[in-house]
Amino acid sequence: DIPGAYSLMANSAEEEIARDFLCFRQPDVAVIVADATCLERNLNLVLQVMELTEKTVLCVNLMDEARKKKIRINLPALSRELGVPVVGTNARGGEGLQELMAAVDRAAVAAASVPPLRLVYAQDLEQAVALLHPALDSALDGRLNSRWAALRLLEGDESLLASLAQHLDRDLLKDQEVVSHLSEARK
Repeated sequence: DIPGAYSLMANSAEEEIARDFLCFRQPDVAVIVADATCLERNLNLVLQVMELTEKTVLCVNLMDEARKKKIRINLPALSRELGVPVVGTNARGGEGLQELMAAVDRAAVAAASVPPLRLVYAQDLEQAVALLHPALDSALDGRLNSRWAALRLLEGDESLLASLAQHLDRDLLKDQEVVSHLSEARK
C-alpha cells in the first residue's frame, strides 16, 4: 500500500454502478446527499466525487434532525472550504429544495467561480501520480479524469480496470506506456 492514500475503490455493486455512472456517463452535475447528523462520515464520499468531477453540489440533508441534536453546520464556510455549492435541506419538510435545484442549475451551466478543493496526498504518492498521470492522459484521451484514474490504478482497483475495458474499450494493462509508468510509480 502507498502511504498517505485512502481507499476510493468501489466496495459493492451499488458503489461500482455509481462510480461507473460518474466516470462514463458524464452527468452535468453530481449531487451528493449527506446526513447533517453525521456529516464527517459523509465527507470522504464528497471528496471522492470532487476528485472525479468539478461539477459537484453538496446537499446536507436532515438539517431538522441536526438542529434537534444541537448540531450547527456553517454551510457557507463548508462551501468555501470545499469550493463547491453546499445547500442545507430537510427533504421531508421540503426545506431547501428550491435552493438545491437552483444550485444544481447554476453548477450545470456555469464554470465554478472557485476551483473545488483538490486533495494533496503524501509526497511519495503525489510523485507516483505525477509519474503515471501523463501516460494515462494519453491512454484515456480525456474520457476520464487521469489523476483520479492514476490514484485508482496505484491502489490496484481491479473493478475499475474491468469498467474501463467495458465502457471505453481500453485495457490499460495492455498499454506498454501505462504499464511501464505504473511499474515505476509503484516503486
